Amino acid sequence: MIAAGPPQGDRPPGGAARSAVRGEPFSHGWVTLFYKEILRFWKVSFQTIAAPVLSALLYLLIFSHVLEGRVTMYDGRVNYTSFLVPGLVMMATLQNSFANSSSSLIQSKMSGNLIFVLLPPLSALDLFAAYVLGAMVRGLVVGAGVFVVTVAFNPGLLSMPHPLWAVGFALLGSAILSILGLLAGLMAEKFDQLSAFQNFIIMPLTFLSGVFYSIHSLPPFWQTLSHFNPFFYMIDGFRFGFFGISDVAPAWSFSVVALAAAALSALTLKLLAGGWKLRL
Repeated sequence: MIAAGPPQGDRPPGGAARSAVRGEPFSHGWVTLFYKEILRFWKVSFQTIAAPVLSALLYLLIFSHVLEGRVTMYDGRVNYTSFLVPGLVMMATLQNSFANSSSSLIQSKMSGNLIFVLLPPLSALDLFAAYVLGAMVRGLVVGAGVFVVTVAFNPGLLSMPHPLWAVGFALLGSAILSILGLLAGLMAEKFDQLSAFQNFIIMPLTFLSGVFYSIHSLPPFWQTLSHFNPFFYMIDGFRFGFFGISDVAPAWSFSVVALAAAALSALTLKLLAGGWKLRL
């Protein structure tokens, strides 16, 4: 005789979406999902890795050709092309970290295969780790590719005075944008909403964070406003690793970025645990 399943009233509310909070707080199931996230972007690496590297190279060629010799940074201690390289590396890392986690989740929601992620006994922490780490890998791989291509314009950048600062900000920055991408994927119900999030929030914050300029070249009002942009601290701290010079003390920048990462992580884990907008 086949035993009857639990009555309807004993099932957890929310159906498959609530299955994300079953099982252990942190299991080994996330490794499989993480591997799937890696394969997802690696199988189309020409689009997900090569294309962003080419875009960054074009930015460098155009801006360095136009502004090199006309603009000097940090009171002439750094030429413009050298200044631009770390900014482009970090910009590519941030944008691609966001793109990976956000597009992965929204595609799963739109195609209906999100059910296969939610049915296994994966905890909220499992889902968080798999999506965020997968996006971080893509962002860091693209950033490394941009660095390899652009450092040819100034090989002296290889002798970084503070490499650990650069690595720390790259890791934290990619983590924050991966988490933001996961949040955007949770909130969005269609691709248009995700595009709006990227075009009206992520893109402006990135371009206005000091990728192409030092904030000390701005009028006082815009300098003050830049300090409310968390992306500024990521890029300024990352650039400190290359030159030992920054607009803001790197310890302060790292504190701001770490606090933002912790707050976003807590919010995202809470939403995942509640199955927010994961119901199919």
